[in-house]
Amino acid sequence: METGLKGKNVLITGASRNMGRLAALQFAREGANLALCTSSKMRELNAVAGEIRALGVKAVAVQCDVADAAAVASFVAEAHKQLGSIDVAINNAVHRAEGGFLAESDEVWERNVAVNLTGPRNICRAVLPAMIERKWGRIINFSGIAPFLGTGPAKAMVKLGIVGFTRGIAREFAAHNITANCIGPGTFDVERDAFQKHKPLHPEQPIRRLGQPEECTSLMLYLASEDAGFITGQCYLVNGGMYFQ
Repeated sequence: METGLKGKNVLITGASRNMGRLAALQFAREGANLALCTSSKMRELNAVAGEIRALGVKAVAVQCDVADAAAVASFVAEAHKQLGSIDVAINNAVHRAEGGFLAESDEVWERNVAVNLTGPRNICRAVLPAMIERKWGRIINFSGIAPFLGTGPAKAMVKLGIVGFTRGIAREFAAHNITANCIGPGTFDVERDAFQKHKPLHPEQPIRRLGQPEECTSLMLYLASEDAGFITGQCYLVNGGMYFQ
């Protein structure tokens, strides 16, 4: 597939590891330049940026908490300064609210909303004006399987909320040749933080294995490509058949 991504500038949040890192490298292999951020893992992010530069394209690596609108504005301004524009924005940063609802603190709830909902809002508000001016743009957000299975009220709420947010962006900005789509991953073979449990396969999942990150990042490439210009407002579930939408 000819992606048309050579020379495009792609912003990815939460790009220090796992799908964010792999997506950044795949976009770089397509000839795209990258603007990357992480909230805390700068050593890992700088290593990713080094891998990208070794492929012959540009990389901007910035520490940025996506829940902080001022920090996001500064990050996007630096990306514009070094790259010239942002053509594709991928809201991959995530905060995982684990544990039972009644045991959940206000701080966990508020951080869950701040990163998973306010974060994509902050990124979109920062990148959309220039996309409108150039009349081209791609927004890619992340949902999940939680809202479709009713897994964890806090997690399910933000994952379903981002689907609604994506569809609102899709409708409002379609006239400017800007698309917005969502990806809902199932259970993938990725590195997890110490507090996260490695979840077993859902008993009704037909494909009896974990997903490989490449099976999701390849969809990011497609949705960012020229070929996907007629696709907007959709949520694609990449989950081994765990849930059929």
